[in-house]
Amino acid sequence: MRLHAVRRYDILDTPPDGAFDRITALAARIFNVPIAIVSIVDTDRIWFKSHFGIEGTEVSREPGLCASAILQNCPYIIEDAAHDARTLTNPLVVGELGFRFYVAIPLTTSDGFNLGTLCVIDRKPRNLNDGEITNLQNLASLVIDQLELRLNSIRALVKLNNAKCSAENASLAKSDIISNLSHELGSPLNSMLGFAQLLQSDDSSLTTSQLFNINQIIQAGWHQKKID
Repeated sequence: MRLHAVRRYDILDTPPDGAFDRITALAARIFNVPIAIVSIVDTDRIWFKSHFGIEGTEVSREPGLCASAILQNCPYIIEDAAHDARTLTNPLVVGELGFRFYVAIPLTTSDGFNLGTLCVIDRKPRNLNDGEITNLQNLASLVIDQLELRLNSIRALVKLNNAKCSAENASLAKSDIISNLSHELGSPLNSMLGFAQLLQSDDSSLTTSQLFNINQIIQAGWHQKKID
């Protein structure tokens, strides 16, 4: 169900977006850290919608800290990864990157699914106070707002396209109705002409006045068909 929500937002592998980049840059500045990331947790990877201070656009889900952070609905806080039981053997901590400080706020949708995180990272241990956590939660809310805005825009475009297709189909249907109506209106005229011509062919039983009237009907009928 969570992955279905990720697919619903259609955000994976999309180009960089200035709105998200401004949020990660602001998070890094507020917390005075070198790295800030907006991540989306996929089936086997953690993809970065925005990344400040770090190269690359994704990491494997297996050692990724964000994969653990989305399993809870509260801030995921590691103030010193070198002494935290959750990260003692994590390659992102003991490896070349050497992460020591990691705080993530789950990006929770309106229906309760954690798509990923807004996280800030440092290579040295740090302490965090309640006010800073609140600030990061507010920034995470801005990320969700942007995701919702993007989703609503996509839905609006789909509706607009569907409406356009419906209007085009309605126009075609209208043309068909007019064409059929024109044909139906022409059918009585054709019947009348055929009947008049049949009477004309048997002029031996007609009076001069009747024959004259039939000829007038035929002439008027052909004139009307030329107009149509």
